[in-house]
Amino acid sequence: MPRPHAAALFEDAWNRQAAGLMRRRDWGTRVLAFTGYGSTDRVRVLGRVLITRRPYKPAGADARATWLELRTAENERRGWRFFFTTPAVGEPVTVMIGDREYRTRTDRSGIIDLTIVEHGLEPGWHDLRLLSPRAAETTAAVLVVDPEQTFGIVSDIDDTIITTTMPRPMIAAYNTFFRHEGTRRAVPGMATMYRELLEQHPGAPIVYVSTGAWNAVPPLMRFLRRAGYPVGPMLMTDWGPTNTGWFRSGQDHKRACLHRLARELPQVRWVLVGDDGQHDPSIYGEFAEQLPEKVRAIGIRLLSATEQLLSHFTPIATDAYEQHVGVELPVCRAADGYLMLDQMREALVSTHQRDA
Repeated sequence: MPRPHAAALFEDAWNRQAAGLMRRRDWGTRVLAFTGYGSTDRVRVLGRVLITRRPYKPAGADARATWLELRTAENERRGWRFFFTTPAVGEPVTVMIGDREYRTRTDRSGIIDLTIVEHGLEPGWHDLRLLSPRAAETTAAVLVVDPEQTFGIVSDIDDTIITTTMPRPMIAAYNTFFRHEGTRRAVPGMATMYRELLEQHPGAPIVYVSTGAWNAVPPLMRFLRRAGYPVGPMLMTDWGPTNTGWFRSGQDHKRACLHRLARELPQVRWVLVGDDGQHDPSIYGEFAEQLPEKVRAIGIRLLSATEQLLSHFTPIATDAYEQHVGVELPVCRAADGYLMLDQMREALVSTHQRDA
C-alpha cells in the first residue's frame, strides 16, 4: 500500500486528538442513519457516527418531546455546524436484521458503508436497527428493489433540485455554511416531475448522487421532505484529504456511483438528471456511451446566464452531452421541472415504443 498523503495523516492526527479530548470529558457518540438501498441479493447500509456530548435518552422518556426538542434545535442551526464535527473513527457498529447481527466499523471519516449479502429481505422498504456501544439505538431505512423493477432515477443535487450556485467558492461557502437551511430554495417543478415518474413505476428507486459532503446529509434530508421530493439514498463524498491528495475528484465520484448502481441493480434502466453548470452532461453521456442498455433518458436542467456566471464565471454552458455522438438517447433540456416533465413524458414513451 502506498504511504497516505501528508494531508490525510494530518487530518487523522487531528481527529485522534479531538476524539481523545472529548472522550476524556465522557462524551458519547451519535449514530446518524442514512437511507440505504439494494436488491434481493445484497443491501447497502449507510450512516455516520459522530462524537457528541448529547446524553442518552433515558429509559421511559417522552420520545415525542425528545424528538421535537432535537428537531427544533437542529432547524435553528446554520450549515457550518454540520461541517465542524468530530467523526468516531473505527467505532464498532452492529446492524440487526431480525435476530441476525452484521458487524462493521466506521472508516476514517466516521462513515458506515456496509454491504450485506443473503439478507433475506423482501422487496420494499425496511427499517434496520443500528447499535453502537456508546450511542442510542437508531434505525436506518433501506429500499430493496424488486428484481422485476426496470425503472429508476439518478439525480444530481446542487443546481438540479436545489439552487446553490455551486461551485463558485465564496457563494457556495455562504450558501452552505452561513445561510439558515430553511432559506434554501427548491428548483421549481423538479419534485413534481420525480413524484409523477415514480408514481408510474411503484417501487422504483431514486438515488441522489452529489459531490457534496456527507456532513450535509441531515439538512439535505430535511430539505427534501419540506420540498416534497421522494425519499431516496444520497451518495455523497468526503471533502477532506485522501490517501492520494488534498481533495477527491467529484467527477470520478459520480462516475463510480453510476457504475456501482449499474452493477448492483443490473435490471434497472436509469433516467439521469443533472444540470449544465458543472460536468453532468459529459459524465452522463460518457456513462450512456459505455453502457447504453442502462440508460432510458437524460434530463439536463439549463441554468440561466446569471446562474452560469455564478457557477463557473461564464454566462454560457461549457459542458455538453453532444460530444458523445455515438449515443442515441432522448435528452431533455429545460430550465425547470415543469418544462422538463413534458419532454420526459414524450421521451419515455418513445423509448418504450422503440424497445417494444
